[in-house]
Amino acid sequence: MLILTRKLNEEIRINGDIVVKIVALSDTQVKIGIDAPGEVKILRGEVYEKVRDYAIEASQKSKEKLSVDLTKLRVNKVKK
Repeated sequence: MLILTRKLNEEIRINGDIVVKIVALSDTQVKIGIDAPGEVKILRGEVYEKVRDYAIEASQKSKEKLSVDLTKLRVNKVKK
């Protein structure tokens, strides 16, 4: 991990088109502004982890076999 020291209103540039700027400081928080192209997904760490966990859970459930007996389902056909 790269660790940089920045002061209020200073920036970090990533790949030339992503700008991270320190916009406010307090005793326990740093407020940052991020300017990036629209196709770049930006998520807070805890949101990213939840999305990842839901995706993994959904993937595992889709692999489970159905316990429904499909032969009991009726199909009503419409006669022409």
